Amino acid sequence: MDQASALQKSTSSVKVIAVASGKGGVGKTNTVINLATSLAAMGDRVMVLDADLGLGNLDVMLGLAPEYNLQHLFSGEKNLDEIIVEGPRGIKIIPAASGIQEVTHSGTREQSILMEQMSQFAEKIDYLFIDAAAGISDMVTSFVRAADAALIVATPEPTSMTDAYALMKVLCNRYGEKKFYLLLNQVSGESEARRVYTHLSRVGEKFLDITLVFLGYIPKDTNVPMAVCRQQAVVEYKSESPASQAFVEVARRLRRLPLRSKSGGLQYFWQRLMDG
Repeated sequence: MDQASALQKSTSSVKVIAVASGKGGVGKTNTVINLATSLAAMGDRVMVLDADLGLGNLDVMLGLAPEYNLQHLFSGEKNLDEIIVEGPRGIKIIPAASGIQEVTHSGTREQSILMEQMSQFAEKIDYLFIDAAAGISDMVTSFVRAADAALIVATPEPTSMTDAYALMKVLCNRYGEKKFYLLLNQVSGESEARRVYTHLSRVGEKFLDITLVFLGYIPKDTNVPMAVCRQQAVVEYKSESPASQAFVEVARRLRRLPLRSKSGGLQYFWQRLMDG
């Protein structure tokens, strides 16, 4: 039995969610932090892989100072559990480092190392979030199409909408991806969120024949930048704020998604990455 098959039985319950955006500055990493923290507060066991090479700042946003990162894992200096840092509510964070792009290339040494190391956490986590880089690089598309769910974060700004559509177009035309989940950030209200979603959904259905599921929206909230300055998740900083309540509601919707019926969890994720 090969390594991926051996993992199948024990990894089927892990839900892998890749969070991406067509452009930077839309609050993607902040979204990952708050969704992960919200799920952890509900009792779920959450791990986050910071896959933003060079610009990975998830640890900085939480005021963490990792002593080690993936490069120490790939060099053999440390094991995965030694480089993981703990975030709010006990979420496990794998800090970004050079070498992460090699994980998305089929048959690489880095891929084998991370796959083997993560297998020990298969029965210890419920969700694995991939905080992908902004843009449409091969590394981003590899992570997104290997995950159980592709969560696209966008704002109502025309450039963000255009780039979000471009990302879905690449994933659809090159790799046959047909289903995406949309989370709108920095929205003035429900009417604006519905208008933006309706536009993207209609364009996507007409020209790409894709399904775009509206997962929800996060309203503009001054507590969000204040939480960022304090290096905290807003759901921890001001749990009663509009943005916090919205993040919690989106997390509840994530829990209801039937992702397990689509795939075999971590086993499926690694198999898709290996298949390239």
